[in-house]
Amino acid sequence: MAEKSRTQLMVDRLRDLQASTPDIEASAVVSVDGLIMASSLPPGVEEDRVSAMSAAMLSLGERIAGELGRGLLDEVYIHGDSGYVLLMSAGEEAVLTVLAREGVKLGLVLLEMRRAAGDVERLVA
Repeated sequence: MAEKSRTQLMVDRLRDLQASTPDIEASAVVSVDGLIMASSLPPGVEEDRVSAMSAAMLSLGERIAGELGRGLLDEVYIHGDSGYVLLMSAGEEAVLTVLAREGVKLGLVLLEMRRAAGDVERLVA
């Protein structure tokens, strides 16, 4: 049997993340350049838009954290009336993006994201 590609391993990890935390509706790994590396997004969600916006938000968050003396960026989260968009760096080259339902236990999601980001970082390296 052929060995799985890095992309397929990342997709598998995203699916595991969503299976372990049912309030996560979608997830993606995006390069810091804004290109999609792997995704588990629902139909109707455009990968290109998710990837470009994720990279831009992480970059802006890093700049804000640094310039306002908050240190290194840990995560960025956006809360709308229908849920959350959560971003976390996965090493120097990638961003983990998650869409989560309203009412989710954020601490649990962030913990699972941190674990997934570590796994993704090892896959990207």
